[in-house]
Amino acid sequence: MDDSGLLATTTAAPTATRPLLGQTILVVEDSRYACDAIRLMCLHSGARIRRADCLKSARRHLQIYRPSVILVDMGLPDGSGADLIAELAEATPRISVIMGLSGDDGSEDMALAAGADGFLSKPLKSMSHFQKSILERLPEDRRPSGLHAVRDEIIRPDPLAYQDDMAHIADVLAGPNDHRTLDYAAQFLHGVAREANDRPLAEAARKLALSRANGTPIMAQAAQIAGMVQNRLEQREAI
Repeated sequence: MDDSGLLATTTAAPTATRPLLGQTILVVEDSRYACDAIRLMCLHSGARIRRADCLKSARRHLQIYRPSVILVDMGLPDGSGADLIAELAEATPRISVIMGLSGDDGSEDMALAAGADGFLSKPLKSMSHFQKSILERLPEDRRPSGLHAVRDEIIRPDPLAYQDDMAHIADVLAGPNDHRTLDYAAQFLHGVAREANDRPLAEAARKLALSRANGTPIMAQAAQIAGMVQNRLEQREAI
């Protein structure tokens, strides 16, 4: 998903059909399925993309280069995206556009309070909405003229990326099932399953998160989710 030409400079001007040409976008997101949707949107919009799957990886990227746009998922395996947003909002020089990214209720307020310029709700489907959300927050001299010409297109990520996400969370669930691990698994699965329209798994993850929040027993629910994940890996179910 990394763009091998990311560090190269470009003098190409953005156009109405490729309005993000010349922008470099760092996506801090642990879901490969969600990232594939963003990759396709960047590809069709002219932007270059790099991905970091956790806070540690994002900070390592930022020591090497400075993107013009950063999209930060609010729930990452090693902490909250709000912490990274707060760091970047105070940094000098500041990244031009800092945006939060999540499918969870309440995350938008958290991202904006941390200093984000805007917020993208998952699932990301509309390329028009993606482009406009970034363009409206870019410095005026970086925006193409004629924003009305931004085209719309429904983006459909690669189903194999969903399998990668199932493999990732299967590894997580195979480790110690402490409260932090289960909270992360429920949050991750609820988001990616909703994005892939896998309603049974999304509902099971929602119920696990609710049980954790209420302090009710969760062993049976955790085992059910582990089984559902394994079933999707073994049978490669369509989504």
